[in-house]
Amino acid sequence: MQTTTYVPGAPNWLDLGSPDTGASAAFYSAVFGWELRSAGPEAGDYGFFLRDGRTVAGLGPLTEAGASPSWTVYFHTPDADATAKAVEQGGGRVRVAPADVFSFGRMAAFTDPTGADFAVWQPRETGGLEVVGVPDSLSWVELYTTDAEAAKAFYRSVFSWQMNDVAMSPELTYTVLSPAAAGAEAAHGGLMQLPQENLDAGSTPEWHPYFEVSDCDATVGRAREAGATVIIPTTEAEGIGRFAMFLDPAGAPFAVITTAKD
Repeated sequence: MQTTTYVPGAPNWLDLGSPDTGASAAFYSAVFGWELRSAGPEAGDYGFFLRDGRTVAGLGPLTEAGASPSWTVYFHTPDADATAKAVEQGGGRVRVAPADVFSFGRMAAFTDPTGADFAVWQPRETGGLEVVGVPDSLSWVELYTTDAEAAKAFYRSVFSWQMNDVAMSPELTYTVLSPAAAGAEAAHGGLMQLPQENLDAGSTPEWHPYFEVSDCDATVGRAREAGATVIIPTTEAEGIGRFAMFLDPAGAPFAVITTAKD
């Protein structure tokens, strides 16, 4: 369960890289009711998505050569430089070296050995997102990978995550991820092997967010109307909830879920 009591290894920031930030702001406003607040010209046109005046995500232009529109998941680290060394030792790549973001914190961006991008945030003045785990905010993160065993070994070496394999079917195992400093009840994400049919269709390794919503079906309707492409239609998962997955109009993947009540 996502909370704003961030511990090392837990997701603590999220932002969208977009080729058209104005269009992206309009889309997510239509889907979730978010408002966008600019961080000012000195921040390179970066801004913050707000829910009831509190930060739920960031938004900025694409800055890396060849980058595709995508959501970037950031994980809490007490030492971004040490994490960068661990990434390299684990076979990953440092895409953006650790650097201070004004006085707010320190960040770095990486690619894991299977090709999925992610980042870390070392808090200073800004601890992380101001709201998670409630409707229209981040509730879960998920990794699609081409090599689940290699990915598990890598992230265990970098973040010391606890991992619990759950057999979803004879062909599919889903690995539930939890911070090392918390129990399974603090699980924050999942990891799964991309099936061959997804690979044949062009899927590549990537992290994507799930946003909690109060009504999955209504959200799917708004997303479609605003220009999203549905890639996983509304699905009921017993004991988990009702979810769906999209590509936003620029092509960034994300998912929504109405979590099952206890």
